[in-house]
Amino acid sequence: MSEAHNEHESLIKTPKQLIAAVIAGFLVPIVIIGLLVNYVGNNPLTGAGSSAMTETAIAERIAPVATVEVKDASAPRVYQTGEQLYKAVCAACHASGTAGAPKVGTADWAPRIAQGYDEMLKIALAGKGAMPARGGTSPDDVTDYEIGRAIVYMANASGGKLPEPAEPAQPASGAAAAAPGAPDAASGADAGSAAAAAAAMASLKTAAPAAAPVAAAAGAGGNLEAGKKLYDTVCMACHASGVANAPKFGDKAAWAPRIATGIDTLHNAAIKGLNAMPPKGGAANASDDDVKAAVDYMVNAAK
Repeated sequence: MSEAHNEHESLIKTPKQLIAAVIAGFLVPIVIIGLLVNYVGNNPLTGAGSSAMTETAIAERIAPVATVEVKDASAPRVYQTGEQLYKAVCAACHASGTAGAPKVGTADWAPRIAQGYDEMLKIALAGKGAMPARGGTSPDDVTDYEIGRAIVYMANASGGKLPEPAEPAQPASGAAAAAPGAPDAASGADAGSAAAAAAAMASLKTAAPAAAPVAAAAGAGGNLEAGKKLYDTVCMACHASGVANAPKFGDKAAWAPRIATGIDTLHNAAIKGLNAMPPKGGAANASDDDVKAAVDYMVNAAK
């Protein structure tokens, strides 16, 4: 019985032990609470929505929607490098060997390199097989010199050792051409003015029909001017002639089942790539909005 009695005996036997237990009962919780408050107080607090007031977020909100870049018309032209033009235009077919195009970095280029630079340039400018003339680019946007640089870039990346083509001489500025004391300019002023006027009238007559569908489509809400530009420089390489089963431009029957899938589906396929078509049609530098605009432009032409 004595052992059972000892097991249930209280640990506090004296008044001092009772006072110590009471004080500990108060102090221990207070110390724990103080430590927790100190821990929480040392951490930076971020309120809901406070991230919107950071300097970076504010700068993004007040940034201008667009910028205007003013260029000097008399300044020397800056040409694209061969690599830049390849990535913007040529990669659409030559990166993957679409429609029999010689794939960059492979032995496909050996017989072409053997023909020489002049022959390759001639073929690129005139077009051959599924490749349209100038790779689908316009002489106003891409010069023969830039196309030549792209050929050299692709050939050298495929085992060739071609030298860079010579850069063409920059045209004289308008002020220099009209400088006093230049007899040829003075004597031919009237003839030049007449020729310029005739050329301007001819260009207006030629451009008017082509601009009409773009203007009409733009009224429908699409940025078709940017879409047409990307189509003329990139998409045309395959969609103008239906290369690798690409739906031909303006072919309503070919585009109908694709349009039925919805415009979002077409946008995603163009951006991410589908079957033989690489992402963004090979135009890695093009923005998603420009790619969508090109799709809208081709869809509009097929309705």
